Amino acid sequence: MGTIKPTYVKKLAKQLLKEVAECTDDFELNKKLVDEYTNVESKGVRNRIAGYITHKKKGRGAEPELEPEPRIALA
Repeated sequence: MGTIKPTYVKKLAKQLLKEVAECTDDFELNKKLVDEYTNVESKGVRNRIAGYITHKKKGRGAEPELEPEPRIALA
């Protein structure tokens, strides 16, 4: 299991996903977008935000919707 991302990483990444249409599942491109659209100075924080965006765009980390099991009628 991986570590849980800090709230500030999640908030910034979700805001970028809403506002920037160019976000993709390519980590290198997302790093450039984070540099362009934010004022994050730390390379480590930039990489965490870009990695979180990449993770979300690839569809991993999404919570699966659970379907209820059908009920069986007992006679």
